[in-house]
Amino acid sequence: MQTSLTPRARAGRYLGIGALLGSTALALVWAAHGFNSSQASPQQITDQFERNAGFQPGFRRNHSKGLCVTGYFEAQGEASIYSTAALFQAGQTPVIGRFAIGGSNPQAADDSVPIRSLALQFNLANGEQWRTAMNSNAVFPVASPQSFYEQLQASQPDPKTGKPDPARLKDFFDSHPETAAFRAWLKGFTPSSSWANTHYYGLNAFVLVQEQGQRQAVRWSLVPEQPYEPLAAVQRDNPNTLSHDLEQRLQQGPLRWQLRLTLAQLEDPTHDATQAWPADRPQITAGLVVLEHSQPQATGPCRDINYDPLVLPKGIEGSDDPLLSARSAVYATALYRRLQENHSTTGALQHD
Repeated sequence: MQTSLTPRARAGRYLGIGALLGSTALALVWAAHGFNSSQASPQQITDQFERNAGFQPGFRRNHSKGLCVTGYFEAQGEASIYSTAALFQAGQTPVIGRFAIGGSNPQAADDSVPIRSLALQFNLANGEQWRTAMNSNAVFPVASPQSFYEQLQASQPDPKTGKPDPARLKDFFDSHPETAAFRAWLKGFTPSSSWANTHYYGLNAFVLVQEQGQRQAVRWSLVPEQPYEPLAAVQRDNPNTLSHDLEQRLQQGPLRWQLRLTLAQLEDPTHDATQAWPADRPQITAGLVVLEHSQPQATGPCRDINYDPLVLPKGIEGSDDPLLSARSAVYATALYRRLQENHSTTGALQHD
């Protein structure tokens, strides 16, 4: 989808895209340091996404189909006990978000995959940003970048059938017993009827840092105000049912989620996103995420945002989870590619 631009606006967009290309290249180099030389590289992982869905220029390599949203975060001040982050001080912070479905096919029907996602960028008054990308699954299938690469390889469609080879997938799962928790979740999971009534999980652990240096490991999630309802059969006739549903709900008023922080105890693993923490861990409500408006991803404000999970404000740090640096590096690689794809023709991301 293309939009007409004045020469001055087009020149400004070229400058902006050029700056993004430069900063993304630096981020790619920095984040790649988190990879072990024996593991798949960010480029290999990104290449595998492209092999699995076919080359889709201009689109994100995963969670390709989505919708931009805007709103704000209303902090309640409770989390400020654990972190110096200005975000957690009582008050409002503007938010730019993106709902999406899992997978690399931007033409996929909304009900074709069970995983939904919500990514958010919090724009703090002091100039800092916090970016987070959350999924509807409570645990991740694998614990390392190499295992994730192997999962993508096992999921590559067979040219004869257009679907993954069941025997290859079985071999992968048999050789990766850590996937058991995710598979159990998937087996008992029924997708909700809306992005608006979905519970989203940050998956990886992070560390809150207090003024005196005290550190508290946490995982966060967004708990919807809207009650859960299963995806209805009639919705499956509409390939864009989630986008249409969200637009209709927002016409009736804002949508809200509680941002909850789960506090780890010393024995809880912070390096392994396949392991859920015990259900009795204390939680605090940091505030409310309130979303008010939506826009198509081709023209909306989320289009050029790289929801890198390691873009964090002072007072929040990444944990020892190796998937964090992997996600950061792969996101940067994918963004760099799609910026180049569109910069060569229009100077803008036309699709995403």
